[in-house]
Amino acid sequence: MEHPSNQSIIGVVGPCGSGKSTLIAGLEKYGYRCRHIAQEHSYVPAMWQIIGKPNILIYLESSFAISTARRQLNWLEKDHREQLRRLTHAREHAHLVVYTDDLTPEDVLQRALDFLQDPAKR
Repeated sequence: MEHPSNQSIIGVVGPCGSGKSTLIAGLEKYGYRCRHIAQEHSYVPAMWQIIGKPNILIYLESSFAISTARRQLNWLEKDHREQLRRLTHAREHAHLVVYTDDLTPEDVLQRALDFLQDPAKR
């Protein structure tokens, strides 16, 4: 098996508080090259493709309640909905979508590793 660091760039997108930074840190410990793509803050639907140029895109999704609790955000539900709207294009093109509300960071990492280590899933 090829060492992960010689493989593709993995882009990670999702709303604030979905676990992007935590997942990236975990994947990087396994040698994967990752990019945090702040698509949720961009008005350009394909920014994730243009700037991030990932070969594999992982989309993390979380609810307003969980995102707010994780990050102790002082925002409104409409702000979360707007982030999801901005992420629509990325979600539609994601290779893997993980709904993180009921998962531990270790569970999310394991799902990503299972996906990345199985070429048939990509």
